[in-house]
Amino acid sequence: MRRSSSKKKSAESVATDLFRSELSSAIKKKKSIKTTSSKASTKEMDRIDQLFNQYANRSSNLIDPEGIEKLCSNLDVSHTDIRILMLAWKMKAEKQGYFTNEEWRRGLKALRADTLNKLKKALPELEKEVRRPTNFADFYAYAFNYCLTEEKQKSIDIETICQLLEIVMGSTFRAQVDYFVEYLKIQNDYKVINMDQWMGLYRFCNEISFPDMGNYNPELAWPLILDNFVEWIAEKQA
Repeated sequence: MRRSSSKKKSAESVATDLFRSELSSAIKKKKSIKTTSSKASTKEMDRIDQLFNQYANRSSNLIDPEGIEKLCSNLDVSHTDIRILMLAWKMKAEKQGYFTNEEWRRGLKALRADTLNKLKKALPELEKEVRRPTNFADFYAYAFNYCLTEEKQKSIDIETICQLLEIVMGSTFRAQVDYFVEYLKIQNDYKVINMDQWMGLYRFCNEISFPDMGNYNPELAWPLILDNFVEWIAEKQA
């Protein structure tokens, strides 16, 4: 009976030692993977910072309008290309025409772009991401806020709105944008557009059949400028 008990304890001891050994090995492996991943992440961030420094103004440590123009040139895109605005959206950039190091890091890390070539290749995928309906409404609202350049500014002048519409919605809702821009340029009631009016137009483009506008109901909560716009089109088509 004692031998049997001794053998049992020995087997339990071996099993316990084996479990501890495997656990220790697993922990070491996990730490090794974590360390390797951390080193790779640090190297990636270093490359992202190096790229930032190529375009940043040394005195302000910001990528300013001149730096963005240089970046656009190297990416082979115009500074008015919608993808540059999409890049700003991805970075969550706050000030128009400027990228901070933190914003740059946030955007390029999300895009997994630590070189200029990778950033160039990431732009088409970024555009696909933004154009998903779940993202585009947020991007559309962001585009308006990004153009609020003064403190406590809540509206944007008509000329800038017309340019912004061309960039943001021109390729998706060509007819609506052409008509609305024409209307904005000939009307005299509005000198600026606010966020509510801006988002109302987005809803209009997505919900209202065009150009017949048969399902437009002025009794619903549309901004007044859209009621006027619909009346103007009706007179134009009569």
